[in-house]
Amino acid sequence: MPVREATHRLAQNRVAPASRRLSGRHPAFSCRLPTLILCVSLLISPLTGKTPSVSALGPGYVSALSAANRLLQAWQSGDVENGMVLLSSHAKEAATTEVVEQFFSNPSASAYEIGRGKLVKRGRYEFPVVLVTGNSKKLRRKFSSIVVVNTGNDDWAVDKLP
Repeated sequence: MPVREATHRLAQNRVAPASRRLSGRHPAFSCRLPTLILCVSLLISPLTGKTPSVSALGPGYVSALSAANRLLQAWQSGDVENGMVLLSSHAKEAATTEVVEQFFSNPSASAYEIGRGKLVKRGRYEFPVVLVTGNSKKLRRKFSSIVVVNTGNDDWAVDKLP
C-alpha cells in the first residue's frame, strides 16, 4: 500500500501544475494575457485611423495643389515666364521683378516637396514646402509655404512665393 500511495501522489503532483497553469492561477499566465491583449490592440489601432478625404479638405483642394505643383515645377526648371503666369496680381505687386527672377533662377540641381495643405479660409489654401538645392556634396533645404487663392471660375493662382 505505501507504494500505491506514493505512485498516486506522484501522479497528482505531475497533473497539478498543469491544471494550475490552465486555470489562470499560474503567475506566467497572469502576465501573458494582458501583454497579448496590449500587443494585439497596438497592431490594430493604426488600421482604425482615418485620413481626411479630399471632400473634407475642400472642393478646390486638388486644383490648388495642382497650381502649387506647377509653380514649383517652373521654379525647378528655371522657367520665369510660366512661373509669372501662375502668380496672382497681389503676389506680382508684393514681389519686385528682381525677387521673382532671383526665385526662378536656379543654377544648381533642385527638387521640392509639397506637404498636405490646409484650408486657411474659403478659396485660400496654404501648402508647406521644402525647396532642396545644391550639388551631390552639399544640399541646402529651405522650409517655407505657398499660399494659393481661387481667382474665380476654378482658376487658382499663387498668392505668396515660398
